[in-house]
Amino acid sequence: MIFKIAKIVGLVFAFTLVAGISAYLTLTLIIKSEDTVIVPQLEGKDVVYALEILTELELNTKVKGSEYTGDIPKNHVVFQDPQPGSEIKKGRDVRIILSKGPRTFAMPHLLGLSIQQANIILDKNDMCQGELSRTYHRQMEKDFVLAQVPASGTVVSRRSCVDLLVSIGRRPRAFKMPDLAGLTLEDAMQSIERHSLVIGELKSAYQGNKPRNTIVKQQPVSGQRIITGSSVHLLVNREARKERAGLAAGLATGNLFSYRLDSGFLNRHIRVRLNTAGFTNDLFDDFVKAGEEIWLLIPTDHEATVFLYENDRLIKTQVYNAY
Repeated sequence: MIFKIAKIVGLVFAFTLVAGISAYLTLTLIIKSEDTVIVPQLEGKDVVYALEILTELELNTKVKGSEYTGDIPKNHVVFQDPQPGSEIKKGRDVRIILSKGPRTFAMPHLLGLSIQQANIILDKNDMCQGELSRTYHRQMEKDFVLAQVPASGTVVSRRSCVDLLVSIGRRPRAFKMPDLAGLTLEDAMQSIERHSLVIGELKSAYQGNKPRNTIVKQQPVSGQRIITGSSVHLLVNREARKERAGLAAGLATGNLFSYRLDSGFLNRHIRVRLNTAGFTNDLFDDFVKAGEEIWLLIPTDHEATVFLYENDRLIKTQVYNAY
């Protein structure tokens, strides 16, 4: 009797064991059949590499933050979770923390760079622009760095600011305003350009006791201290009558200005400038073949003066009164 009971118990135990092993093997097979991957080693790797390898493994990258580190370069992985070698399913998240580089480093060299280039370097190194000062300089072009504080090579901290001294170009040359009274408009223009000045507003007023088409008034006045680049306003002695000639007659929108180049073999640089309402602009600036003729439409809503330069030499001036 006892033998039979023991036999039954043994059979039940064996059945239970076999069933348990079968269930374990079945569950393991089911789990193994799902898509799983091994988490790679990311610590110390560049963030671009980390993104590429995790994307290939169909895992999601989650950047949880960043921190300063002295031994891991900027934008490299400092920490990862899960750890390398872990087996996880595809589509799961892998959390990483990135390095911001060392907290201190050698200050970059900014001298001779444009202010735009300097700001790019500062931003790249997690720094800011501090006080910005400007001064004249004989050699350095405008908006280029002359000096920096801290100096290049100095050990500095991230998030610190850098003071910059920037050039505004050469100091304008000062001199006495030349006397233009009595000169023709062409001669006055040549004097203005020779002194690196800029033509400003041109106005007309007729004075019978003075030669026509000459300068009767100027601003700044003769002898006044001025600097290069200043504007010069002129009053020309001429009658304010409406002039229309040739093909320009009958045009409601403007006058036609024409100029034919002399015959020859070489192209010439032709520049036509229009002064009207106190502003001077280029109407034409190009190389033209010898013997060709150019035509330009001059607006007539304001009094206008046209200056034509051939190879940078003023050779023709023409005035148009407003209709």
